[in-house]
Amino acid sequence: QVQLVESGGGLVQAGGSLRLSCAASRRAFGNYVMGWFRQAPGKQREFVAAINWSGSNTYYTDSVKGRFTISRDNAKNTVYLQMNSLKPEDTAVYYCAADRRIYDPQALVRGTDDFWGQGTQVTVSS
Repeated sequence: QVQLVESGGGLVQAGGSLRLSCAASRRAFGNYVMGWFRQAPGKQREFVAAINWSGSNTYYTDSVKGRFTISRDNAKNTVYLQMNSLKPEDTAVYYCAADRRIYDPQALVRGTDDFWGQGTQVTVSS
């Protein structure tokens, strides 16, 4: 069992930046594909970004390319999402996810029934 705890959310003005963190409870974290999803009010949860076990391969949804960067520090069992040039439409609850059964971060686009965090709220004001 892996517990994922997100942090770093908050309120920011449009054009600002935030960095989300997701801390995992297990050392085996280094073997997992990690990713971020988000869910805005009244909308379905959507994929944002994912990263493979070594950090050498990443994948992003089109709407965040060039603005968001996913990274990981396996020594700290933590994955990050650096969000720059934030827009009001980025407002959502952001969830961290982990999947131990896949190797390609693009495969996480379909979602996972492996492990999820509780989410952290990001609000971008205009």
